Amino acid sequence: MNYQFEFGWLFEYYPQIVKGIAITIELIAVGAVAGILLGIVCAWVRALGPAWLKPFVAGYVELIRNTPFLIQLFFIFFGLPSLGLQLSELKAANLAMVVNLGAYSSEIIRAGIQATPRGQFEAGASLAMSPFETFRHVVLVPSLERIWPALSSQVVIVMLGSAVVSQIAAEDLTFAANFIQSRTFRAFEAYIVSTAVYLVLAILLRQALSMVGWAIFPRRAAR
Repeated sequence: MNYQFEFGWLFEYYPQIVKGIAITIELIAVGAVAGILLGIVCAWVRALGPAWLKPFVAGYVELIRNTPFLIQLFFIFFGLPSLGLQLSELKAANLAMVVNLGAYSSEIIRAGIQATPRGQFEAGASLAMSPFETFRHVVLVPSLERIWPALSSQVVIVMLGSAVVSQIAAEDLTFAANFIQSRTFRAFEAYIVSTAVYLVLAILLRQALSMVGWAIFPRRAAR
């Protein structure tokens, strides 16, 4: 049996594809910015923060890193309404991605903090800086510079993992592919197109993160 490829439906369903791409980009933009900020806070607490707070942050990190992202997403979307917190599909997806990336990025950032020479902390103290000021002005940027490639890779992984948000009817790229194949019965073509788009998005995201790294860390760019 000869399978006949048919991509004519692209012209009919391109609005769904464009919408799916836009939502996927929105998810990763919000998730990356808020997730990295959360990761920085958690990394500071675990590496340099108050002792009483460390167990709570460690529990959050271990919980997220040792459970599936899909279960986290279901808990936020289906579980939180039982506690009176009702979220839309897109807000639940955004929150799940922030919580997930925050946990993973915190460990990456913490590794960068722990690799900071002790002399930098002593230099901050000699300038009468508080521990937080030392972290902010002396430790944070060099730490991020060390781990930026690993952090960038984790952001790309989370972007690719966002495909599961279609399970709660968030209208991302995978949701669009599922919708198209259910209408056209052209599953092979629909998922070939979505695969190609995810590949392009991953490459562009990695390049964008590299450019951000060059802008934030001039010494890295010079090297």
